[in-house]
Amino acid sequence: MASLLEVSNLSKSFGGVHAVQSVGFKVDAGIVYSVIGPNGAGKTTLFNLITGVYTPDAGSIRLNGEPIEGKPPTMLARRGVARTFQNLQVCMNMSALENVMVGAHLHLDRNPLKAALRFPSIRRGDQSIAERAAELMDFVGLGKFVNAHADSLSYGMLKRLEIARALALKPRLIFLDEPAAGLNPKETEGVAELIREVSNSGVTVVLVEHDMKMVMKLSDRILVMDYGKALTEGTAEEVRNNPQVIAAYLGAQA
Repeated sequence: MASLLEVSNLSKSFGGVHAVQSVGFKVDAGIVYSVIGPNGAGKTTLFNLITGVYTPDAGSIRLNGEPIEGKPPTMLARRGVARTFQNLQVCMNMSALENVMVGAHLHLDRNPLKAALRFPSIRRGDQSIAERAAELMDFVGLGKFVNAHADSLSYGMLKRLEIARALALKPRLIFLDEPAAGLNPKETEGVAELIREVSNSGVTVVLVEHDMKMVMKLSDRILVMDYGKALTEGTAEEVRNNPQVIAAYLGAQA
């Protein structure tokens, strides 16, 4: 059976900088797959290539066996690919609930005439989306803040809000780019529990994260990158004890 995501010989350069060099890996459905590495290793560039932000110079990306390299994010979203970003992408002038509803835009009836005349089907659709958004806010632990304005939420809450918005797309594959960045240990533990719940719900998770305790606890498989290349790939135990990984993080003397 083919993997949900297959990346082969993926490469991307910016001028003379080889950000990603011939990287390949596979992600089976239903797992948490983490991508780790020192700063500048190419992790976010890899995410951007797979999710359509960048077009690769070489290599292939397959989702359920179908090629998707170079496809725009909107097309990938229709195929069930969602993501969050390192930096918050929250609309602060909207309510928390409205932010989550934005993630469900592909499931709305976009007929302009129906929308202008406020057909009953449009009103029912809007109500359904709002109810689904409220359920997702509850799922990520923000049920008490359904009526709150986004700018009144703490940084940790906004991180959860972004995950809820990504889930509103009803994805089968979600990319989380440093979801624990800037969080305290208690918040990080809570986000780790949430990611496991997302995985248990049937959504495959691909994660970039610097918190190694969280990565080792959560991940079914881990890809280690360094200087744009894939250093090694395996289980948490295999990666933890790999001499190349130790050298990449702690220096050759280690």
